[in-house]
Amino acid sequence: MENIQVKKMGSEIIIFFLLLCFLLIIFHPSNIYIAGQNGEVPSTREQKSCNFYEGEWLYDESYPLYDSSDCPFIRKEFACLKYDRPDHQYLKYRWQPNGCNIPRFDGLDLLKRLKGKKVMFVGDSISSNQWSSMVCLLHNAVKGSNITSHTDKSTSTVTFQDYDVSIIVFNSHYLVDIENEPRGRVLKLDSLKNGDAWKEIQVLVFNTWLWWYRRGDKQPGADWHEPGVKSCSKETTPMQGSTYPSGLPLAAKVVQEIMANNISSSKNAHLLDITTLSQLRKDGHVSSYNAFKGMDCTHWCVAGVLDSWNHLLYARLAS
Repeated sequence: MENIQVKKMGSEIIIFFLLLCFLLIIFHPSNIYIAGQNGEVPSTREQKSCNFYEGEWLYDESYPLYDSSDCPFIRKEFACLKYDRPDHQYLKYRWQPNGCNIPRFDGLDLLKRLKGKKVMFVGDSISSNQWSSMVCLLHNAVKGSNITSHTDKSTSTVTFQDYDVSIIVFNSHYLVDIENEPRGRVLKLDSLKNGDAWKEIQVLVFNTWLWWYRRGDKQPGADWHEPGVKSCSKETTPMQGSTYPSGLPLAAKVVQEIMANNISSSKNAHLLDITTLSQLRKDGHVSSYNAFKGMDCTHWCVAGVLDSWNHLLYARLAS
């Protein structure tokens, strides 16, 4: 990590909420409704009775939802099949909530519902990872037609011209601002100048975690019931069941508490609580199947687990 001084702000609650949320979706006033498999929006009662984030991974021969070799928006860090991942079973899993179903991802329906709007993923390389998945899902839906892309210093944008829908990723490791001062680079916890770029966006998806939560290398084998395993290099199947042995990270518990106690149900904000379901997917990481051949047990192959994150995002927009 960079050597950055930290300037504290007054409220610890704001710090935790702002900096440790793992995928907080904020909906601006324009309402967005997403149709289910039969074209109808699920009822409010159905939505409230279903916890999309409790369930299990099921093998589904109809997956993946797209061919990653056809998508031009996958960074070389995430393109596992391009860099010779030999096993393909990790592509075949679908997240199934307990006791209810979510509509199958329908990219054309999503584009119609988002018509004239902008969606921005704000955060670190995990946000870029998820953005790649979303634009590939939509690229597949329109069969690659009438799409433009643009990249500048801090953002990458893919626009689906027929629907006037832009999917944007804004690079911000900490969300708050870093400024150069005489004493060095300073992280200002009470400054969000970068946030000016977010004001005209209808759907914002925030993610920040890794840059605040690093505690050295961890050997995950114990959690996976594989003592001595130090990386994800040979993992080809998910963990069985629906719980992760070591439970949620502390930061995730903090986010849940802050959301429960400080965000009114009347606010258009929602926690896309994908931590546990992602922990179970020890097989979905990039491993060494990337352009650099370095071991990566943090990011995810595209296509793969991230498609389910976006599937859940699609389903939750109806709420």
